[in-house]
Amino acid sequence: MDAKLSPDQGLNISGIGLVSLLGVGLSVAALSLDWMGNRLPWQGMSLTLPLLLSALLSGAVGFWVIPWLQALKAGQIIREDGPQAHLKKAGTPTMGGIFFVPVAVIIACIWSNFSWEVLAVSALTLSYGLIGWIDDWQILRRKSNKGISPQMKLALQVGFAALFCLWLMFNQPSNITNIALPFVGLSLPLGFLFWPLAGFVLVAESNATNLTDGIDGLAAGTVAIAIFALGVLIAPTSLPLMVFCAAVSGSCLGFLAHNRNPARVFMGDTGSLALGGALAAVGLMTNSLVALFIISGIFFVETLSVMAQVGYYKATKGPDGKGKRLFKMAPLHHHLELTGWSEQQVVAVFYIIAAILSVISLALA
Repeated sequence: MDAKLSPDQGLNISGIGLVSLLGVGLSVAALSLDWMGNRLPWQGMSLTLPLLLSALLSGAVGFWVIPWLQALKAGQIIREDGPQAHLKKAGTPTMGGIFFVPVAVIIACIWSNFSWEVLAVSALTLSYGLIGWIDDWQILRRKSNKGISPQMKLALQVGFAALFCLWLMFNQPSNITNIALPFVGLSLPLGFLFWPLAGFVLVAESNATNLTDGIDGLAAGTVAIAIFALGVLIAPTSLPLMVFCAAVSGSCLGFLAHNRNPARVFMGDTGSLALGGALAAVGLMTNSLVALFIISGIFFVETLSVMAQVGYYKATKGPDGKGKRLFKMAPLHHHLELTGWSEQQVVAVFYIIAAILSVISLALA
């Protein structure tokens, strides 16, 4: 692992070093938690086996899919107004979500014996991945940063969210509308108001992970940590969904073998929208919305930075039609880059914060 300490840069670690640390950390955590939970790590209903198998298969499939994407000339179009260091990434294949998301879904379905819970969250995950694929394909076809319109993307997200909520309404227990408050051991009865909230969570979480996907290894690594923690949290009540979370986390690790800095492939909206949908769907089905909010702190802050940037720009707009910027660039990870942080430094700090938030959510729950 290439790591060194220099006065001007602080801790500098290579992309492969970050991924190695994350992979080893999650694997050791999975083994330890399986033993503590009286589960055999080599059995299907465990955290360890789905995580490791998904990681290996996702990484292996990437060696076949990435050259295929290169042959299709599915290269990423880089924003000219973004960090100048990103311009050299132009042409890197995108739509990586087409291989690591299905790997996670297939393994989760098989290892959970096609549990109806896993089938439901898998359907939502693939549906959101489809929206992302349509957007990515339009970007590549038009050779610009503009895919489908924001209105169309939002309409599709809301539509699939409504279908998922409708399914939940008729297949989950009636107390699903009572939001568990783990800190005080109580629940908040929302009644019908739960369903608009559920739809909002699905759309917001998917867009939040999408905004976080802007630096090599950032979205895949933070989601791997978040959904692993969610799997640990729900293990006592839903082993099939625990397996799903472990499979998605492992698949993200396998993808990181190719997405670490310097990235050989990007996940695109195909991957980021699917991952956000997976997190939200599991959180809704297991009544873990409060824990999900804490676990998703990175994605929440990234979204807030974009909203604050847009709001401040509009509020300070002068007669010339130009406003002031709160950040050098939004989302927050780009602001940090433009203030002198390296990509690896941003990713390393965000991984640490994601891990801390996961531990906090588990401790409080």
